[in-house]
Amino acid sequence: MATSDAYPHNEPLLTTKEAARFLRLSHRTLEGFRVRGIGPRFIKAGSGLRSRVLYHPEDIRTWVERRFSSTSEYGA
Repeated sequence: MATSDAYPHNEPLLTTKEAARFLRLSHRTLEGFRVRGIGPRFIKAGSGLRSRVLYHPEDIRTWVERRFSSTSEYGA
C-alpha cells in the first residue's frame, strides 16, 4: 500500500472501498460525497478517468470530527 510522508503517523492510504468500510458507508455513498464535494479530502494517484482515488485515515478522522454533532447542542 502507498504511504504519505506528509502525515505524522505515516499510515497507509486507503482505497475508496477501504475508506468506506472505515466509515461504515457504502463505497457508492462515499463516491457520491466525493462527486458532490462534501466528502473527506482525497488524493488522485495518476491521471485520467481511471486514476486511483486514495484517502488518508487522518483526513477521514478530521472530516468526521467536523461533522460530529451532539443533541446537547440543541438544549436537550
